[in-house]
Amino acid sequence: MSKRDYYEVLGVDRNTSDKDIKKAFRRQAMKYHPDRNPDDKEAEEKFKEVNEAYEVLSDAQKKSAYDQYGHAGVDPNMRGGAGGFDGGFSDVFGDVFGDIFGGGGGRRRSSVQRGADLRYTMDLSLEEAVRGVEKTIKVPTLVACEPCDGTGAKPGTSAKTCSTCGGMGQVRMQQGFFSVQQTCPTCHGEGKIITDPCQHCHGHGRVEKTKTLSVKIPAGVDTGDRVRLSGEGEAGSHGGPAGDLYVQVQVREHAIFERDGRHLYCEVPISFIDAALGGELEVPTLDGRVKLKIPAETQTGKLFRLRGKGVAPVRGGGAGDLMVRVVVETPVNLTSRQKELLREFQETTDDSHKKHSPKKHSFFDSVKKFFED
Repeated sequence: MSKRDYYEVLGVDRNTSDKDIKKAFRRQAMKYHPDRNPDDKEAEEKFKEVNEAYEVLSDAQKKSAYDQYGHAGVDPNMRGGAGGFDGGFSDVFGDVFGDIFGGGGGRRRSSVQRGADLRYTMDLSLEEAVRGVEKTIKVPTLVACEPCDGTGAKPGTSAKTCSTCGGMGQVRMQQGFFSVQQTCPTCHGEGKIITDPCQHCHGHGRVEKTKTLSVKIPAGVDTGDRVRLSGEGEAGSHGGPAGDLYVQVQVREHAIFERDGRHLYCEVPISFIDAALGGELEVPTLDGRVKLKIPAETQTGKLFRLRGKGVAPVRGGGAGDLMVRVVVETPVNLTSRQKELLREFQETTDDSHKKHSPKKHSFFDSVKKFFED
């Protein structure tokens, strides 16, 4: 059976550029690739035909011989042939399909790797988070070995290029029709071999160390915020750049204040006398104390706003407010005389007088209406 014209196989003409020939090959090869056409003998044959055509037309010497003599010019069995298919299918497959099917395409794998990022959780008090603080922390990590400067080789020596893979880090294995690239078993993908390892790090290039670092926490941070320390993570392998250290902020619960973003909340107990007659309280803030006037007839749960006594956020903006919730406290451990006075007071505020307990009467009126309906 006579072979088809290679230009016809790829769907190009003789004046097509090398770049367009490669594009045409990719289209045809993707169409007939065995992975996309399992158990399809016809597609497999066409794939071989496309590969054969591309191997000739992508090589300037072979293409010239083919243009002059046709198939005879590239047939190694024909006298005067141009050399045939010395490259083999594996070379074409690796060059064109490396980025599609995960081959290496002959590209060397770099053994230099960036170090891992680290995370450190820092517990802060509310005061430290609001005002900012500088703290010293200790972080266990991997650092570059000083004697070998992170190379892993004994000082005065250096790693040698792997003879198995030629420094590529990968070797190509032929498995029937397909060529498969695998990690080099000798250098384990590094591309180099350390024949005389550093005695300090045993050839790893990194050693464990606990670093002491000073961390500045800006004012206004809250739980979940983090501070990045560039280059303070693990050292990279084989002289690679170090990763980063992320300091994660965790603010502890406070005995008095509760934070909600920019605002602070606190509860202040008051006597029922102050609630009824009014009075003045000293309220704590993060900066000290302030006076708060309590108007007469204040009910429990009433919120008072102290502007600007909250938190200035770390990302900018004005300080929030301090929200003071008063809680009317019922007196306990009363003496007989105090109980007697309360009973006298109760007699003077008969339940029939709605003006003394408007909420109470409003509630029970609603309950009565509910049951009547």
